[in-house]
Amino acid sequence: MEPIRDSLKKYMGETGWEKRLNKARESLFQDERIRSWLDHHRDELADGAIEQGMAELYEYKNSTVGCHACTSLNACQNPMPGYQPELYVHLGQIHMRYQPCPSKIASEQEQKHKKLIQSMYVSEEFKKASFEQVELDDEDNTRGTAVIQAITFANEIEPKKEGKGLYLHGMFGVGKTYIAASIQNTLANRKISSLLVYAPEFFREMRQSVADGTVSEKLDAVKAVPVLILDDLGAETMSAWIRDDVLGVILQYRMTEKLPTVFTSNWDLDELEGHLAFSQKNGEERLKAKRLMERIRPMTTAVYVSGRNRRHE
Repeated sequence: MEPIRDSLKKYMGETGWEKRLNKARESLFQDERIRSWLDHHRDELADGAIEQGMAELYEYKNSTVGCHACTSLNACQNPMPGYQPELYVHLGQIHMRYQPCPSKIASEQEQKHKKLIQSMYVSEEFKKASFEQVELDDEDNTRGTAVIQAITFANEIEPKKEGKGLYLHGMFGVGKTYIAASIQNTLANRKISSLLVYAPEFFREMRQSVADGTVSEKLDAVKAVPVLILDDLGAETMSAWIRDDVLGVILQYRMTEKLPTVFTSNWDLDELEGHLAFSQKNGEERLKAKRLMERIRPMTTAVYVSGRNRRHE
């Protein structure tokens, strides 16, 4: 009787399996990600580990479908949407596991923020905001310069490495919030999580949170987000508690951790300092206002946004 190994080899040769298998192996080891991973971990692998780990290598190759060109979680083409494979070495052998991708992590963070922070901007207008739709004025170079600074920030900022944000200021209705929303959407395309909140409503929400005991939880969520966007700072009625124990705590943490913050305001920085110096109960407190401004001035680039009031058009 012919040995089973010889029969199998003969069958594979006659049916072309061996040729297809060799072609698949060749394609596998031509994959740049596979080659790079093997080169990096070769010293950690035991003898024969690559042959024994072929199934993991194949699954890794076939389970990463277009992650490099991913536009959103909804467009994920992976077999497990929202998860991407990761190769690792354990006891000298090749193993693979699935980890949440940046888009899924950002989506889960956004859902968590929505449940926790009611003052988030979630309108369809701001979800679709884009720098391509920002109106420019041929006769006003100041506005164009402001947009360029915002685009540069959105495309180049690296939280934890560079903590300097933007302070967008200008008159009512010139589009500061729309520019801020465009920053947020550009960051989302870069897989960088951000949070856009309406400052006056957020501060009211924080006061109400004292009763339900969620102050610390909300503070932690806001202060630790990679990029925080506080819209319309200065429009709120300021209190010493909001200034010192909410805004001050948030900005101190973000400055220490190099997490950039984007502000929009009708006030310039000097006018904002005057606003922060006055609280309802304590009157004027210039020193405390200056202390807070030391967490805003050095950590932002002031950008004047000019233009006509578009709200009445």
